[in-house]
Amino acid sequence: MMAPENIPHINLENVWLPKANSTLAPSVDGAWNVVMVISIAFFFLLMGMMVYFVIAYRRRSDYDVTSDRDHNAPLEWTWTIIPLILVIALFFVGFRGFLYASVPPAEAMEIQVTAHKWAWSFQYPNGIVKGDLYVPVGRPVRLVMSSQDVIHSFYVPEFRVKRDVIPGLYTVIWFEAREPTDTALECAEYCGGSGDGSQGTGHSGMWSRVVALSGSEYDAWVNKELESSNIPPAELGKKLYEERGCKGCHSTDGAKSTGPTFKALFGSDVPLTTGQSVKADENYIRESILQSQAKIVAGYPGVMPIFQGQLTDKQVDALIAFIKEQK
Repeated sequence: MMAPENIPHINLENVWLPKANSTLAPSVDGAWNVVMVISIAFFFLLMGMMVYFVIAYRRRSDYDVTSDRDHNAPLEWTWTIIPLILVIALFFVGFRGFLYASVPPAEAMEIQVTAHKWAWSFQYPNGIVKGDLYVPVGRPVRLVMSSQDVIHSFYVPEFRVKRDVIPGLYTVIWFEAREPTDTALECAEYCGGSGDGSQGTGHSGMWSRVVALSGSEYDAWVNKELESSNIPPAELGKKLYEERGCKGCHSTDGAKSTGPTFKALFGSDVPLTTGQSVKADENYIRESILQSQAKIVAGYPGVMPIFQGQLTDKQVDALIAFIKEQK
C-alpha cells in the first residue's frame, strides 16, 4: 500500500494546462477557462434538450402528423442574440490578453533567436551563444526571432508563449518567468524534411530547454559562460557541437544521420554531388561550416544552414579541433 507521503500531489490549478509560470499565463488561462466553461455548459444544455425533444416529441402512432408551424420568432431571436453576445464577450476576453502579450516592456532584455532544421540558437547581448535558453526570473525577456530555412514555431507551454518563426522576417515575442524552472521549448510547426521525404523526422527532435534562474544564479551563469571562452579548443568545439545543433545531424560514432558522420572525417576523401571528391582538411571543414552549400556531400540533402556571420574564427577553429579528434 502506498504511503500517504508518497501519494502524488495533484494541483487542481493545472489539471487542464501545464504549470503556469509567466506573467502572461493568467490572461491565457483565464480566456481558456471561460471558453471551456461556456463550451461545457452549452454541451450539456444542447444534449439535454436533444434528449428531451426526442422523448417528448417522438412519434406515438401512425396517425401523428407534423406541425404546420414553420418558425418561432422569439426562439430564433433568442438563439441568435445570446450566442452573439457570448462571442463578442469572448473576443474582448482574448483580445485583452493578446494586446498585453504583443507589447514587450521597454526594459526587457533582448535575445536574438535563430531557428533552423533542426535546432535553436540563442545569442545574448554580451556575445554568449547557446543552444538552450537561459533567462533571469522576474525580468522581462524580449526574443527577436528569425529562421534560416522554413517556418518554425517557438512554443513554451509553461510560459504560454507561441509564435511562428518565419524566414526573411523578424518576429517578436516576450515573457517574464515567475519562478525558477527547467522546462521544454518545442517547435510547434511541422518544419518538414529535405524535400525527398527521407529526412522528415528531424522536426520531432527540434526541442530545447528554457532554464529560468534567480538573479544571483543567472549572474553566476553569465560569468561562467564568459570564462569558458578560455577552455581548450577541442573542448570548446565539443561544447559548440552540442549547443549549436551539430549533434542533431552529425554523429561521432559512424551512425548515418541527416548529415555525414564526424567519425574519421578529417583527412578522408569526401565524394561530392558533382561527382568529384575533396580531401577533408581544415579549409574544407571551415568552408562547409560557414558556406554549407558550397560542396554538398553525395548521398546527403543540402539542408545544413549557413553559419557565416554566426560563428567567430575562434569557434570555427574549435569545431575543427573537435572534428580532428573523432578518429
